[in-house]
Formats: sequence, C-alpha cells, structure tokens
Amino acid sequence: MQATVRGFDPAARSGTVFCDDGTVVAFGAAAFDASGLRLLRPGQRVTIGRDSGGAITSLALAGFPLPGYPPAGSAPAPRG
Repeated sequence: MQATVRGFDPAARSGTVFCDDGTVVAFGAAAFDASGLRLLRPGQRVTIGRDSGGAITSLALAGFPLPGYPPAGSAPAPRG
C-alpha cells in the first residue's frame, strides 16, 4: 500500500502517513529503523507494510521494495 508522509520527528524516528484511502496512520521507530532510511519529509511518497492489526511494520520510498520482501529464496513475480 502506498501513502504520503504527513509528519516525521527525526529525534523520535517516528511519524504519521496519509494512506491512499484517506486514513492517518502512525508509525514507530521500529518501522522506521527497519527501513534503512535516514530521513522522511512531509509530502514524500512511501510504500508501507502493515501487520494484521493495521500497524505499520515497514516503510520504503515509493517504487522501492519493502525491506525483507520478497522473502529470500522466493521466485520473482512474473511480469506480464
């Protein structure tokens, strides 16, 4: 799912995003730290990974794969 960065606190390494469905979702330092990113700016497009409860577990710049996806050893998705 893609989203737009709403706000980011570099000291806390956490922030919020506007999901494409209009909801605002917060992410914590663990999700940001897993991203490998150093900074996020408001308005930046990101791809987010969420757990079954809807919490953000990973972030990546839009167009880049999420950390750990696809899982190691899996076949690439077919292009069509």
